[in-house]
Amino acid sequence: MDAPLSTPCNIQICEVTCDSFRIMWDMTPEDTTRATHFFIDLSRKECGDPNRFKHRDVPTKLVAKAVPLPMAVRGHWFLSPRTEYCVAVQTAIRQPDGEYQVSEWSQVVEFSTGDYAMEHLQQLLDKATGSAGRLLKFSVFYRNQHPEYFDFVRRECGGLMRPALKDCSGSHGSPINSKLHGVFFSCNTEFDTGLPSRDSPYGPLRFHIPAGRLLNPNISLYFADFYCMYTAYHYVVLVLAPVGSEGDTFCRPRLPMLDLASNPFLTYTEPHRPGEEPVFCHASDVILEVLFTDPVPLDQGSVEQISGHHQLMSLTTANAKKDPSCKVCNISVGR
Repeated sequence: MDAPLSTPCNIQICEVTCDSFRIMWDMTPEDTTRATHFFIDLSRKECGDPNRFKHRDVPTKLVAKAVPLPMAVRGHWFLSPRTEYCVAVQTAIRQPDGEYQVSEWSQVVEFSTGDYAMEHLQQLLDKATGSAGRLLKFSVFYRNQHPEYFDFVRRECGGLMRPALKDCSGSHGSPINSKLHGVFFSCNTEFDTGLPSRDSPYGPLRFHIPAGRLLNPNISLYFADFYCMYTAYHYVVLVLAPVGSEGDTFCRPRLPMLDLASNPFLTYTEPHRPGEEPVFCHASDVILEVLFTDPVPLDQGSVEQISGHHQLMSLTTANAKKDPSCKVCNISVGR
């Protein structure tokens, strides 16, 4: 029997992305020469104690041939974005009979994976483009809420709808989830009337604001997400941020920017002649969720009662989880 392998120590995690990381540890020169395999025990932190091999010589997690450290660990089939993990390592020498001589387990190290990178969001954007459909004209953005919300805005906020923290609905790896503040608006219209839907799951009162107040040449437009909730229809999340604002500064390095005049989802076309009005269009085949990153004064629009239903709670997207099996809106990284 060979001399025992020393226990790996000083575990370090680096170059973490939404679905990969590199890991390294300290080994003696003798073990570096002798080790033929590395065993990586990886588990989600919320699962309690990290999994352990049922038998020391029968790995149930990741097994890799020994390579120079740091070693890359990647794969969307077991790594998800924005998720806390526990990891421990073990070194091993494969014996002629196929058994392994193994070290003791290292200490457990915790780390978190990252958000979608720009390349992943571009993949989502490409998929969303294929589902957007033709462009339809619209004239107002709108936001449904309950009477208590608008009473609070008038009484406690000086008539300003203040940005709130984006929830975790949609793709788990979207960089805006639980990080960016904004006020959500809709702009989709019905095919037959060209007007906003009469129904809403968010409340019986609707705030309308002329489209040009939120979408104009002084606004940056960003793509943030594409998802569904086990349904046939899909949602596209867009961000509108005044140029140079805190929201614009947050989005610029993290989200794909869209051309206001030429994109598949939401467009602004400048007037061609004096006296003409700008033209605003939205995608017809996806539901747009538009996050405006600055406060919006109520006196820039009007609040009215909707004529349809307002208790369609099954349609609300608050903290809604994305369907991980949908081939239309998922990409080849963690969901």
